[in-house]
Amino acid sequence: MRVRDLHLTVQSSAGPVNILRGIDLDIATGAAVGVVGPSGSGKTSLLMVLAGLERASSGSVRVAGHELTAMSEDALARLRRSSIGIVFQAFHLIPTMTALENVAIPLELAGDAAATDRAEANLRAVGLGHRLTHLPGQLSGGEQQRVALARAFGPAPRLLLADEPTGNLDRATGESVMDLLFALREQRGSTLMLITHDPDLAERCGRIVHIADGQVVG
Repeated sequence: MRVRDLHLTVQSSAGPVNILRGIDLDIATGAAVGVVGPSGSGKTSLLMVLAGLERASSGSVRVAGHELTAMSEDALARLRRSSIGIVFQAFHLIPTMTALENVAIPLELAGDAAATDRAEANLRAVGLGHRLTHLPGQLSGGEQQRVALARAFGPAPRLLLADEPTGNLDRATGESVMDLLFALREQRGSTLMLITHDPDLAERCGRIVHIADGQVVG
């Protein structure tokens, strides 16, 4: 992944707000990078740009061999389905769908003929083989985040983006979920960008990037 002179400016009632201000970043394939910095520094905005969910105002963003700034919305959606996994602090599960359906849906949208079988295998990989038919409301917070992990790893993503994935979990459950995330990343060979306020969690990555005021400062 390569980012060059990345800027993100959004409009507000008070005028333009510069959220990202000239970020340069290189992350090797298969690396694990922890991103730290104060609230409001631009960490989540950077993740949203890398996921193709937010358009950069200027600069170059190259992910999984694709220049995101030159891609249409449809092309970005296809890239996310095939190559990018995302885990948020909020689980973002569809409440009326079972765990199996939540994991299978993005695979089906990507045209995977074996979506249900692959979804079941991924849920079993995160220890939820006995929860396939449960709705999110019937699962604990830790179990819901495990479903979110199974969904994120479903397409065998080249890049996994995680934004405070333990933020809604107690410490013991959060540690268990992160052990699982790092194990899956190791098995699948995914590049990981992990946003966290937890210095111990950031230390588990091979590299730490510090962001402040929309810039990389270390």
